Amino acid sequence: MPDPTTRRPAVGTMRPMHSLSANEAFSGSRVTGLVLAGGLGRRMGGEDKGLVEIAGRPMVEFVLEALRPQVGSVMINANRNLDRYAAYGHRVVPDELSGFLGPLAGVASALPYLTADLLLTVPCDAPLLSAHLARRLFDACAAAGADVAVAHDGQRLQPVFMLLRASAGPSLRAYLEGGGRKVDRWFAQVRLAQADFSDEPDCFANVNEPDERQRLEASLVSQRAVR
Repeated sequence: MPDPTTRRPAVGTMRPMHSLSANEAFSGSRVTGLVLAGGLGRRMGGEDKGLVEIAGRPMVEFVLEALRPQVGSVMINANRNLDRYAAYGHRVVPDELSGFLGPLAGVASALPYLTADLLLTVPCDAPLLSAHLARRLFDACAAAGADVAVAHDGQRLQPVFMLLRASAGPSLRAYLEGGGRKVDRWFAQVRLAQADFSDEPDCFANVNEPDERQRLEASLVSQRAVR
């Protein structure tokens, strides 16, 4: 079982990373998935959202179920209930910076453990996660020669659904060390590509408030009935 207290690896132990080019084919083995579960869940009364049950299961289980087939390995960023998250069999990485500083702090904390070429991030409270997420983000990133690719639902960006190259790590760390926290402001500092998900905008539905939980539960029950 992964040890949530694993020490940060020395920089010299990390495998060299490779850039993407437009003619490269997607391979999930080049991607590590990161489930972001390190938030405070303020609008949910302080609950650990990944462990909130929906349709009889913790939400993080739906996310992991959809993410695993798309990537070569998975990590979970969490700052509470580390043992419960570690029980899913993946490395658990707490924020290096204290104070619950947002999703970018979780991303930066996971990058030193990355052994794949790319990191795909998803929130822990998005149980309708697209089965095409990794592939579409990869294709957008490769086509544009970008550092980061982010999902667009047809109306707006979905900033925590992103794929980033390891080479974006220094920029992210510098942004956080300079006091930056907002994802969109960091995006302005990197080469950014957008992946179109206007055909399945519901895959980004998440839970921030109790009534959203009820709507998502109804959607999951409906999907099961169709299957």
